[in-house]
Amino acid sequence: MTQRTSHRAAPEHTHPDDVSVPTALAALADPVRISLVRELAGSAEWSRSCGSFDVPVGKAALSHHFVVLRGAGLVEQRDEGPRRVNRLRRAEFEARFPGLLDLVLRDEPTV
Repeated sequence: MTQRTSHRAAPEHTHPDDVSVPTALAALADPVRISLVRELAGSAEWSRSCGSFDVPVGKAALSHHFVVLRGAGLVEQRDEGPRRVNRLRRAEFEARFPGLLDLVLRDEPTV
């Protein structure tokens, strides 16, 4: 049996070391993105596909939010067959911005 593969390009990732403070803060300023980060923080690495998140936005908007999170060095994605799965880059982000992610994760839910 042949494994189904995706025809989409692999996502580009920014390492947190290459992210500015304003970019990191902007990525974490949106309630939907905060919800995505919180859900990822509570999940095993690579266990969540893009469509599995409980957020009140459509597919195109969700895709945009993941682009922003990748650009801020918060999320890494990879394709597994037809699914794109996600990992929160918690250790790498924490090394670049100590304490910032902890503040976001312990604050009140936004969405």
